[in-house]
Amino acid sequence: MKQRRAGGTAGRFRTALCAAAIAAHGCASTPAARYDAVAHDLGLHREIIEGQGYAHAIYSRALAASGESLRVYLESDGSPWIAGTRVAEDPTPSEPVALELLRADPSPAVLVGRPCYHGLGSASRCNPRMWTSARYSEAVVASMAGAVQRVAARYRARRLVLIGYSGGGTLAMLLAERLANVRALITIAGNLDTDAWTQLHGYAPLTGSLNPARRAPLPPTIAQLHLAGGRDRNVPAALIEPVVRRQARAQLRVYGDADHGCCWTRLWPQVLGEVARLGEDAAGAAR
Repeated sequence: MKQRRAGGTAGRFRTALCAAAIAAHGCASTPAARYDAVAHDLGLHREIIEGQGYAHAIYSRALAASGESLRVYLESDGSPWIAGTRVAEDPTPSEPVALELLRADPSPAVLVGRPCYHGLGSASRCNPRMWTSARYSEAVVASMAGAVQRVAARYRARRLVLIGYSGGGTLAMLLAERLANVRALITIAGNLDTDAWTQLHGYAPLTGSLNPARRAPLPPTIAQLHLAGGRDRNVPAALIEPVVRRQARAQLRVYGDADHGCCWTRLWPQVLGEVARLGEDAAGAAR
């Protein structure tokens, strides 16, 4: 069945990203190499950390062990498909929106990549289902949870704030239910009902994936803020709202001029103040 790509709007800024990095690195030949070049130019450091059965690339500034709150950013689905019909060899996002959001965040923060993304697709356990129909599978979520737990232990973070863009918002919802120290959750243009999303666009079902809309509501100890774009035709606010309405402590905020890709990096600095209050309120409620 014909399947089109999900999550990020890959490709729109590829030329601009290469132009920004070309002076220092040349125009890298793969999505993973381009992503790393952009991360380098943003002053972020890459390393590999083990999850549960899979390796993960993580990106961060130099962080000291804080013992307090750590923000964990999760990127979009990237480009699972090429031209809607051919499975990509490297699904790494060409538009690093979550990476840009991390760069604008002065708080202790790290971006945790997915299994088989960021140049790790040749690992023996990787196969195209990991970034197509099973992109939100139990195997993916379990390994992401293991990687996040290791990152949190490294920085002695007692509280986690999960921040997911597009398909990263899907993963943030799925991770929040199994990580005991999550105190706040923010999604940006997050696909919170994958079944409704595939039906809306006429895509093949994401068989093998977990759907946040079919999970039990998150515990009230987790404060939630869900951001949607009024012009978003990929993940319309109408798909997000029913899931948010079921949650115990969740807000939905619609930005009328935003779409799926624009203009979250511009809006993010003003959102960060509310993210900080959300984390503080959640920490207080958990005491």
